[in-house]
Amino acid sequence: MNIPTTLKHKPVIVSDNYEKVDGRLANHTDAKGLSLGLAQWNDRGKLDISAKVWRYTGEKWSRQSEELPLHRVLDLSILICRAMEHFREAYRFEHLYDPEEPVLDRIGLQGDAMTVSVCTNNERIQEDIRLFSQALAEDDELIGERLRTLSRLLKEMGY
Repeated sequence: MNIPTTLKHKPVIVSDNYEKVDGRLANHTDAKGLSLGLAQWNDRGKLDISAKVWRYTGEKWSRQSEELPLHRVLDLSILICRAMEHFREAYRFEHLYDPEEPVLDRIGLQGDAMTVSVCTNNERIQEDIRLFSQALAEDDELIGERLRTLSRLLKEMGY
């Protein structure tokens, strides 16, 4: 099934078979495709590129399809990597983090820094962080495969 090309997001580079590789949801997902293209929020004379996850309900393309600017996709990747790094050593903490120091890192970007921290405002953080850690461990093979691929591509590009 090809993703639509007549909507506001204009696909340029696509993965029409994403449903076959969507992690543990492979072959059982409504995320049917990924695309990089011209963003739907483009104003006249201003072009932005975005990434989009295309969802299909079985009858129509879903309004729950997500479109993100490329820098946000990369920022999410940075956040995932930093979280994974934390959880490799989190066993050392009784609560899987230090409640006295919930900030895990400040990562310099664009003259400032993205703060990465445990969400201590979450009333159920003790339970949720354990569930998160467990899910991350269960998906280690899936995520690791993608990170190795990303690492290889970044090296090929000179990064």
